[in-house]
Amino acid sequence: MDGRRRNPYELTDESPVYVISVAAQLSGLHPQTLRQYDRLGLVSPDRTAGRGRRYSARDIELLRQVQALSQDEGINLAGIKRIIELENQVAALQSRIAELAAAVDGAAAAMRQREAQVHASYRRDLVPYQDVQQASALVVWRPKRGE
Repeated sequence: MDGRRRNPYELTDESPVYVISVAAQLSGLHPQTLRQYDRLGLVSPDRTAGRGRRYSARDIELLRQVQALSQDEGINLAGIKRIIELENQVAALQSRIAELAAAVDGAAAAMRQREAQVHASYRRDLVPYQDVQQASALVVWRPKRGE
């Protein structure tokens, strides 16, 4: 979350609002299939105090995805579980990359600002600037013998 307080009555994709019969109807699956998917860890709905399952809109979408992978692609449930785990890992890593990129951008901006402050603080009266001309003289230093 972004630090702002959410309205407790505001519904989001993660709000657990659907009972198993409604979730089954919305996903096109049998309630027993939803229970099986829950036992296998494919979809993990929230639970009420009485242990009843409550599905969110995101859970319904995941159920549809599981059904499509199983029926259309012929992937077994263990494979589907692994796909879901990997997709979740990718999403978490993408989120972390975005956080780190924002932190790097912020640090770079702070560094540029500090660098500008340092340059602005230089005392120009201590070392007057003189344009150095190229000289053609060559000076060779040789130590004295015996040193």
